[in-house]
Amino acid sequence: MTSPYPHLLSPLDLGHTTLRNRVIMGSIHSKLEDKAKDVPKWAAYFAARAEGGVALSITGGISPNRTGWLLPFGGTMNSTKVADRHRVVTDAVHEHDGKIAMQVLHAGRYGYHPFSKGASSRKSPITPFRPRTMSTKEVDRTATDFAKAAQLARRAGYDGVEIMGSEGYFINQMLAARTNTRTDAWGGTAEKRMRFPVEVVRRTRDLVGDDFIIIYRMSLLDLVDNAPTWDETAALARHVEEAGVSIINTGIGWHEARIPTIVTSVPRAAFAWTTAKLKAEVSVPVMASNRINTPEVAEKILSDGQADLISMARPLLADPDFVNKAAEGRADEIITCIACNQACLDHTFKNQRASCMLNPTAGFETELVLLPTKTVKRVAVVGAGPAGLAAAIETAGRGHTVELFEASDRIGGQFLLASQIPGKEEFTETIRYYTRMIEVRGVKLHLNRRATVDDLAEFDEVVVATGVEPRVPSIPGVDHPSVVTYQQLIADGVPAGDTVAVLGAGGIGFDVSEFLLHEVGESIEEWMQRWGVVDPSEAAGGLGTKLKAPPKRQVYLLQRKTTDLGKGLGKTTGWVHRTTLKDSGVEMLKGVSYDRIDDEGLHVTVRAHDKAEPVETLIKADTIVLCTGQESVRDLVDGLAAAGVSHHVIGGADVAVEIDAKRAIKQATELAARL
Repeated sequence: MTSPYPHLLSPLDLGHTTLRNRVIMGSIHSKLEDKAKDVPKWAAYFAARAEGGVALSITGGISPNRTGWLLPFGGTMNSTKVADRHRVVTDAVHEHDGKIAMQVLHAGRYGYHPFSKGASSRKSPITPFRPRTMSTKEVDRTATDFAKAAQLARRAGYDGVEIMGSEGYFINQMLAARTNTRTDAWGGTAEKRMRFPVEVVRRTRDLVGDDFIIIYRMSLLDLVDNAPTWDETAALARHVEEAGVSIINTGIGWHEARIPTIVTSVPRAAFAWTTAKLKAEVSVPVMASNRINTPEVAEKILSDGQADLISMARPLLADPDFVNKAAEGRADEIITCIACNQACLDHTFKNQRASCMLNPTAGFETELVLLPTKTVKRVAVVGAGPAGLAAAIETAGRGHTVELFEASDRIGGQFLLASQIPGKEEFTETIRYYTRMIEVRGVKLHLNRRATVDDLAEFDEVVVATGVEPRVPSIPGVDHPSVVTYQQLIADGVPAGDTVAVLGAGGIGFDVSEFLLHEVGESIEEWMQRWGVVDPSEAAGGLGTKLKAPPKRQVYLLQRKTTDLGKGLGKTTGWVHRTTLKDSGVEMLKGVSYDRIDDEGLHVTVRAHDKAEPVETLIKADTIVLCTGQESVRDLVDGLAAAGVSHHVIGGADVAVEIDAKRAIKQATELAARL
């Protein structure tokens, strides 16, 4: 039978070893690599991906020495004792015929600890500690420490290492005049700045021999000022190839860059062109990365000759069986990563274990286990939003008989609303996945059916996942024709005027503002223009000038709190939303009291901070959108309790704070594991 993805699923001969396909699980810091007690969990995590068909997995960053720690007491490869401990992980991967590489990462000035050292003493804007400048000898020793860590990784059973040379970590810091102000043998000119990574690769190859994979992750777009030019990047690629790398991986953007690189709003495969640009400079295989989340997109990159390998990290958190499903013609059953970052990178940057909003078993393979049931029950799930959908398919997946009741004519709930927001189009993939899995797992779906207690009384278990409804605040004139809820605006299509006031600046308020400002389906070219991303041949680091698109209307975003708007948004995504609204001319007001609504518009009193004098203001809004919170829909709960029906309340019906799909899906999955 012809392979549905002939390029993606074809093997790659590296000379001394062969990768079984072109899918690489890219590095993501799981938090499991930092403590010895978590090694069995870490092994299960990578074993699941190997069993799912991944050719080669790359670990989260492991430091070659203490000064290179990303976090205090982070994972370090600096002794035979530590290396032998990793055997559990590598053996688990090899048991499923996969390969695994350890990423060697020195954080440099990104180290979140007081004894960090860097190329110079310039402080990072994303960490509180100022690094000490490494001496000339310390730089030399650090290059050797990278190589020794790789040698220990070989002892540990790894098939290779990835040398982390991008994202603004130490090697990247050594390469950029922005952070390398040295005047010794390791700085002062482009040639001297690139000496360090070349030495790291050369010394690594000398210690590990020829039959060991060395991947160099290279920054192709730094997206910060005072970065290497493209000619310097191309020269470095040729130098590391000569020094002995097996593969060059694509890195995009420093962590301090003010341009998004991996969030939902970044178009799919937005940076594959940079990998193609690099491919023309070297003869070793090159790897594309960032926002590649379906087999179709990956296949096209390979068939177009833009890359030889595809790196996917978060997509393989979302679905460890991605490769097997693609190979078996079941691509429509893949849980597509929507790049929300809520349970993966947001967790990582809060020093929590990485998981996945859509797949809460990720990172918890030994703790959240969905085993076949021994006793089949009839289970009713009421509400086909995120919580209800997850509960239905996971409960059915264990072998229970499940019926799903939805009052409207479509499944999806709040995900339907999210999919209408510019930059969140990926949410349609989640609805596609659940639609397919309802069929695959035999869930009986009742649409346009508002379940009653009588309907549910015959079931062994009832899951109440009826979600939330918008809260309408007590503002004089709130019943004025100009007032709509966010649900009426997005789901019901109520039109908005030229000037709109959005009340409430939580996640929904920001989404509504973006909905009012832009159209869905932004192309890669449009996105690059809006954020100022250019070909690095035109400007060093690919950092150009933003071309701001005119917004569709004037938007005012208001909140009662005196804190900065958007402070509660996701740690790795909130700044993107704030920047988007700022660039679109949204007027953001905090410390607002809503006085009344009338034909003139919205009357407010603004107190910018606690000691400021209140100022009465009229916002002449044509439309006023309420994003002022939610209330749980719990109409069934008391009736089920009175009738003695065993029931469980999950998702927004349980807690209506904002709209927390991560909590809802995890709660649903944990319930499914217990039933």
